[in-house]
Amino acid sequence: LGLSGVDVAFGRRAELDHGGDRLDSRGPMPALARPAEALFAALWAAALLHIFWPAPWLDGFSAVAPLLYHYGYCVFGRNYGGSPGSPIQSIGDIATSAGQLASFVGQVLSATGAARVDIVGHSQGGMMPRYYIDFLGGTARVPTLVGLAPSNHGTTLDGLVTLVHGIDTLGLTNSLVSAACQACVQQEAGSAFLVKLNSGGDTVAGVNYTVIETKYDTVVTPYKSAFLSGSAVTNITLQNQCFLDFTDHIGIAFDPIALTDMLNALDPAHHIPVPCFYVGPAV
Repeated sequence: LGLSGVDVAFGRRAELDHGGDRLDSRGPMPALARPAEALFAALWAAALLHIFWPAPWLDGFSAVAPLLYHYGYCVFGRNYGGSPGSPIQSIGDIATSAGQLASFVGQVLSATGAARVDIVGHSQGGMMPRYYIDFLGGTARVPTLVGLAPSNHGTTLDGLVTLVHGIDTLGLTNSLVSAACQACVQQEAGSAFLVKLNSGGDTVAGVNYTVIETKYDTVVTPYKSAFLSGSAVTNITLQNQCFLDFTDHIGIAFDPIALTDMLNALDPAHHIPVPCFYVGPAV
């Protein structure tokens, strides 16, 4: 559920002369030759990829960032939800992570001169920006939110959460898990955090939402819990587009079909035909 997080901001390459620069927590922001007329941003949170799956191709940057750059976006990034310098990110309180996102967006807008930011997120990274939008003033700054397998309504982990709650009536398991990963407990279906997040409705006026999900997701379950209800929402099940797509929760971050949907959501005026070919699961 997004235990390792990297967020990315990007603007049109024609408007940002430093296409390879990043905003991150390790150094100062790059000097830009001139302000961007329009800025887009992506939030990327991938599940412990560099902890349990150290292979370079599983780095969340390896598929999305080059693709965005190829299509004219300039990529920036920083971690959130973890200790500085730690390889494990996105485990802290999600509301606090949303505050870090708000600060990051402010830095990007200040550096570029842009007024608004689009957000793309994977797993927790597709859900957490909704807290920023709903409670931290993000509505005025975010015209589009795209989620890849986001945990918008939490997860049952194929019934495991319900089973544990039924056995552990004192809540000791959640207390132990929360001590190590507060965000994990907050992403359980029915958690107090998710009740607050969704109590006013899934969406707010003025923001366009796209959710891209696979029915083979075994992390966000049931998979339809990723979907949103409300105005200006597009929910996409990948297998409805291509029956040959067997991507899972991790693989969706590298799935060319899903990433085509992502590009179309960010720039609907320049629609790219969605391909269909065999895509296997990542694990």
